[in-house]
Amino acid sequence: MYEHVLSPIDIAGVSVPNRVVRTAHATGIGAGTMSDELIAYHAARARGGVGLSIIEILAIHPSSPGSLQAFDPRMPEAYEKLMAQCRPHGMKVFQQVWHAGHNGTPLDGGAPWSASDIPSPQVGLVPRPMSKAQIDDIVAAYARAAKLCKDAGLDGVEIHGAHGYLIQQFLSANTNKRRDDYGGSLENRMRFMLDVMRAVRAEVAEPGFAVGIRLAADATAGGVGPQDNIACVEALKREGLADFVNVSLGNYHSFPKLIGGMHEPVGYELETAVPVTTQADVPTIVTGRFRTMEEVDQVIRLGQADMVGMTRATIADPDLVVKTRSGQADRVRPCIACNQGCVGQLLGPERRMGCAVNAAAGFETTLGDDKLERVATAKHVVVIGAGPAGMEAARVAAKRGHRVTLTEAAPDLGGTLRYAGMAPRRQQMADIIGWLQNEIYAEGVDVKLSMYVTESDLDALAADEIILATGAEPRRDGVQQSHPGEPFEGFDLPHVVASNDLFDDPSAQATRALVIDDVGHYEGLAVAEHLLASGVEVTMVTRLPTLAPSVRTALMTDPALERFADQPFAYRVGTRVRRVDGQSALIERVTGGGVETVNADLVVFVSLNRPRDELAGAIEARAIPYTRVGDVNTPRFLVRAIAEGNAAGRAV
Repeated sequence: MYEHVLSPIDIAGVSVPNRVVRTAHATGIGAGTMSDELIAYHAARARGGVGLSIIEILAIHPSSPGSLQAFDPRMPEAYEKLMAQCRPHGMKVFQQVWHAGHNGTPLDGGAPWSASDIPSPQVGLVPRPMSKAQIDDIVAAYARAAKLCKDAGLDGVEIHGAHGYLIQQFLSANTNKRRDDYGGSLENRMRFMLDVMRAVRAEVAEPGFAVGIRLAADATAGGVGPQDNIACVEALKREGLADFVNVSLGNYHSFPKLIGGMHEPVGYELETAVPVTTQADVPTIVTGRFRTMEEVDQVIRLGQADMVGMTRATIADPDLVVKTRSGQADRVRPCIACNQGCVGQLLGPERRMGCAVNAAAGFETTLGDDKLERVATAKHVVVIGAGPAGMEAARVAAKRGHRVTLTEAAPDLGGTLRYAGMAPRRQQMADIIGWLQNEIYAEGVDVKLSMYVTESDLDALAADEIILATGAEPRRDGVQQSHPGEPFEGFDLPHVVASNDLFDDPSAQATRALVIDDVGHYEGLAVAEHLLASGVEVTMVTRLPTLAPSVRTALMTDPALERFADQPFAYRVGTRVRRVDGQSALIERVTGGGVETVNADLVVFVSLNRPRDELAGAIEARAIPYTRVGDVNTPRFLVRAIAEGNAAGRAV
């Protein structure tokens, strides 16, 4: 089984032990250096059996600083430490070599460098079209960076020619408006890429060190498409310039395609990648939300690529390969492609990657199941509430050797995450519930379903310690946070419901619905899509300046709006509801004025929930040590729920 993905492959004399690849991805770990934390992150995946890791961007020049800097004198020593921890496990390590072009800002604060003066959608500055002297400088910088990697003992380099960065800015007719030898025809637009590859090959070409390139269709009108990438592959093939080709999708104009969420099917990038990979005469890599080695094995068996990226899958579980190879594929912690912890936190205020389902991701120096210490004296730990926080707490506490009882008032495990998994295109939210359920039973947790714990039950439970994970419930007071002293009139009418009510009774009859989103996460969009799928006309109102701002960094908002584009959906931002009456609603701008009446025979109020903490006082009165985790602490989202549950299980 898995004979294709588990077979070795040779790349220019580099023997890669299997076909599982971790493609280059920004982490925010180490703040611009190859820190001990970043090394530990990669080493954990080496121990877990990954065949090849491509390290995140190495910036080649001060005109485009990045996660790692080739001009940082500490890099050789850092690479030595990285390889000392990764090499013993057989994983090969390549370094992605990069210049952002107009998507970065020079260290001196000057204008970005690019092919032409077309601004970046990320940076918003007009770049400086590069002179021939600057082009030559950057070409030489690519070669120096590659030599640094080779001299430091890495196994290869990948030149980043995708995702709207500098090389692709030269390749794309959208960003290359030059009239010299580097612009105009595709042959001319490829010239910079070929100059770079020639310079790198001349500097480092020898058996045992691989030089490859990453290409991508950019999913924009007039940009780089599969045919352009085929032409690039043919040009590279003629001169023998690439030892491997990695084909991806998207740029910053099509950002959600770069890191497709759970709304995208597995292998969603293959349509634009396979026409390119099948033209290459060297090993190829594809990506596209692959989660299991079974999926990857099929891609390789069908000849669509030689290797497959499983980046987020190995963020969720660094031991994916080892577990699968040993017949424990069902114990692999699943990536649910929610994007909330990885890219969501990287682009959010945290500026550092995490993982919604794996609290240890990025913190491998201190966290991880391999670092859990067995307790000397087992306690009876009672976890009250079996949402994701409670289940993770129970799993970890049991893994450490405690006797754990997990109680849940509902007949099923999962808490309110069950509702999230009921929404269209969000079914994979339920996958982490299934995994946690399997794990807690495997660890011997005593699970008591349909048990609503009251104060009178506490003594009989005889807990040495309690982890309170009773979650939160919707507010039903009509309060919108823009005007907390003015609840909307009619909030107590029977046609006003919470999202929980809607998913509990999906047969609710309505023709026109008003969704009030006072939170700004995915919940409001999930409700809207559920109603649209039921044939209901939807108007969405939020006090916030944009729809679902909390999941914009997770790249979820725009894809949802694209799906709604041809449906009976309208929305108002910066708006509140004043009154509902069963047939209509009066809305107005939060700043005043703009009063409007919309038809609505159903109102779904997505509110900031209220913790269910009624048991806290009774627990404290009995002096039982306890910890609150998840929404009962304060209502938030999955990343924090899992992290707090994990911390409580470790601390008890």
